[in-house]
Amino acid sequence: MTKAILLLSEYNRDRIYGEQQLESLRKFVDLEDCCALVGDLGALKPHLADAEIICSGWGMMNMNEEFLNAAPHLKAVFYGAGSIRAFTTDAFWERGILLTSTWAANGIPVAEHTVALIVLGLKKTFECNRMTRQQRTWARPDVVRGLYGAKVGVIGVGMVGSKVLEMLKRYDVETFACDPYRSEKEIRKLGATQAELDELFADCDVVTLHAPNIESTQHMIRGKHFASMKDGAVFINTARGRIVHEKEMVEELKKGRIFACIDVTDPEPPESDSALYDLENVFLTPHLAGAYGEDCKRLGDYVVEEVRRYISDEPPAYPVHRDMLEWMA
Repeated sequence: MTKAILLLSEYNRDRIYGEQQLESLRKFVDLEDCCALVGDLGALKPHLADAEIICSGWGMMNMNEEFLNAAPHLKAVFYGAGSIRAFTTDAFWERGILLTSTWAANGIPVAEHTVALIVLGLKKTFECNRMTRQQRTWARPDVVRGLYGAKVGVIGVGMVGSKVLEMLKRYDVETFACDPYRSEKEIRKLGATQAELDELFADCDVVTLHAPNIESTQHMIRGKHFASMKDGAVFINTARGRIVHEKEMVEELKKGRIFACIDVTDPEPPESDSALYDLENVFLTPHLAGAYGEDCKRLGDYVVEEVRRYISDEPPAYPVHRDMLEWMA
């Protein structure tokens, strides 16, 4: 039977690989749990020596030259999480080892969370909750937009942005999308209209951010974008805080014209004196849009399926190639 090792932090092992997932993996491979050895390459070397497969997740070790030399038979790494940037190296890519990621699975709860925020944001649910508690009677803003006919702008049409657009098809909203890596035809297939970044912010009732966290997107969203938004418009960030110039965003939010649902910040968490904790027009959450709780088991299920495909000589469903790093988170 093909030798495989489980290599990620013990905490994340228990989140991603439950008994059902482990039992399923053992139907296909001879699986050895090496999670207790993460970070100790010396102790890990005897286990890497004959391993063909690594099943991993958050907490995976850096796959540098020394690590790879200790794993001469390694042919595939199945990563039970999203971004692979933290552990891949030039040496890894040069070896031609198969790599898959469960970024598609991790994108499902992010998209679900985002759509929920879009619905609640357009109904001004968060403002109504605050006002009702403060006034101790039913209270709502003078103007509540609602969903019908609303314009929703999606920045970044990757795995998450695509799912958001697909899910929004069931609502009576008009969708727009901005992504330099997507053609107008691809965006139309998702039911959206292609638009420029400035246009999204100026015209849409909700703007939701799903661009990748790469050098070219750092501080891509500036104060001028927030300043151009309609009164009462909603900005949602479930991507990464680094993509937004946070100081400029906060300055616009202080004016109270717009509302923001912020799940990610730069840094994380925000500094204790950050205005994001105090602004009444900010719904701040602790980076929880992605896989949490039982949602993490979906990541393990995707790894199981990729291992099954590998053992059956079928092509992987979600391979990651080096050239994808240009646009992938």
